[in-house]
Amino acid sequence: MNSENKIYDVVIGGQGAAAFAAGMYAARYQMSAIVVGTTFGGETATGGLIENYPGYPDIDGFELMMKFKEHAEKYDVPVIDDKLVISNANGNSRKESDIFEIAGESDQIYRGRSVILAIGRERRSLWLDHEEDWTGRGVSYCSTCDAPMHKGNTVAVVGGGDSAVKGSVLISKYADKVYLIYRKSELTRPEAANLRQLDSATNVERIFNTNVVELLGDDQKGLTGIKLDNPYQTLESLDVDGLFIEIGADPRKELPMHLGAKVNELGEVIVDKYMNTNIPGLIAAGDLTDASGDLKQTITAAAQGSMAATTAYEHVSNL
Repeated sequence: MNSENKIYDVVIGGQGAAAFAAGMYAARYQMSAIVVGTTFGGETATGGLIENYPGYPDIDGFELMMKFKEHAEKYDVPVIDDKLVISNANGNSRKESDIFEIAGESDQIYRGRSVILAIGRERRSLWLDHEEDWTGRGVSYCSTCDAPMHKGNTVAVVGGGDSAVKGSVLISKYADKVYLIYRKSELTRPEAANLRQLDSATNVERIFNTNVVELLGDDQKGLTGIKLDNPYQTLESLDVDGLFIEIGADPRKELPMHLGAKVNELGEVIVDKYMNTNIPGLIAAGDLTDASGDLKQTITAAAQGSMAATTAYEHVSNL
């Protein structure tokens, strides 16, 4: 079934802050560990300039994640580019006795006495041309990460839920002008406190019943504007320095649910304070989980990854 019959102490899914932190800590516990994932750096790597990670007044998110990866590899933790899936040609992801067998899209089977899933979330996209190319070059999915980059700028936020409202309020503290653009006629159940803050932000204009249908700019400059499907004050397009897409992200819950992990109403994997799921030896960390509520940050993911490795060590030690 497995071309490599090695059984690791821990198989770590993901290539973001939680996964790399887990790999570092597992190695320091003298555990045999492997990190397997396809999205290098997770959301952090595409977040552009980061100014809220302790120890780095400002650092590019991709560079920060490279440091995480290099740190893990310093401890001889292999980092494999492969997607963990429910099944492949060689078998299904499952727990057999005390051993987990986790399928990779490459048809490899990764075997471990414990598993840490740090596979994050799949951000919801507008599916527009250049959206991916210009992420970090005007297009952003993280107001907490990138709002300070837009001092004095004109910025648009797409979305109508609580995250879009909170993002608009935060960005308004830096940008001169914020357009909050939503496809419906009114905002969708934002928290009352956040709505009050939005009402107090005099530099935020709300544009309802409107979609962003095209990103304007070029490969050299990145994003320079957006085109609307419903003219705003006779304007079919708006000149903007940044576009924040705040329409949510969905936890990658399929694999953990297949392995028996419970999820909450948001699809987040439910964990205890030690990052345990309800399945012994199956541990989860980072944005995939309900561990930090709405605060999905690089620092919380890294902390949860280190906790998850400690839990994996204790689980394996007791087998």
